Amino acid sequence: MRRFLWALLLLLPRSAMAAASCPQEMAKVHGFCIDRWEASLVDAKSGRALSPYYPAHPLLLHRIREVWEVEKWVNGSAGARAMPLPELPAWQRTERFEAKAVSAPGVVPSGYLTYYLAKKACENAGKRLCTEEEWVTACRGARDLPYPYGGNYVAGRCNVFRSIHPAAVLHDNASMGHTDPRLNLVLEGDDPLLRLTGGTVGCASVWGDDRIWDMVGNLDEWIADDAGVFVGGFYSRGTTKGCEARISSHSAVYYDYSTGARCCQDAQASAEPSSSATKR
Repeated sequence: MRRFLWALLLLLPRSAMAAASCPQEMAKVHGFCIDRWEASLVDAKSGRALSPYYPAHPLLLHRIREVWEVEKWVNGSAGARAMPLPELPAWQRTERFEAKAVSAPGVVPSGYLTYYLAKKACENAGKRLCTEEEWVTACRGARDLPYPYGGNYVAGRCNVFRSIHPAAVLHDNASMGHTDPRLNLVLEGDDPLLRLTGGTVGCASVWGDDRIWDMVGNLDEWIADDAGVFVGGFYSRGTTKGCEARISSHSAVYYDYSTGARCCQDAQASAEPSSSATKR
């Protein structure tokens, strides 16, 4: 019977076989799917949004908040010291939670992720972290170019290599205080250093009629390498390497304001016949 059914499928025209498909929020790239936008996080059980300005783990969150309620008064200008910590939802202060990755436009992407938190958030969404080959392939677009927008670096096309560093603004030292929850709230004039997902309109990797946003800049993104590798470059990283930008000098438990994620998934093939084939 199995051989008979398989033979019938082989006789169907190609148009009767649905193409490999991806979830609505993902783009199709060769044989895999990739999130169009950097990950924001929700609680896996309740679906309630998690703050993007704190680690997505209850113990880390409370530790960081306790530290920076004191440390924010130590360095920086009077104006910087007076800048309050980001508010937390009341429930997130008292309840346990586990992060799930969401890909959506026009939201603040979540930083402060370790490799393990990023990996688990993607798994809770039924996805996985991208391999480096998948990530770079998607970033380079269908034309296989070194930057999402073309063959040469263009300043300002992606949200990378900004002229100021948030730690220098808040702490008078770009190398200090990288777990400060306020860092991704710093502005350059009226322009946030960390922009909303899809907010840098010139920075899109093009696949046919589809687009994948912010693969260069905005946040660094963890990939599937338990040695600890993140790619793409964040908004203040001084890199012009585009899709080849990568950092491998930190362990998998490292996190700071700039470490985010994007998820991948194998494309799902469907053998459902088309409506015209069904009518036969």
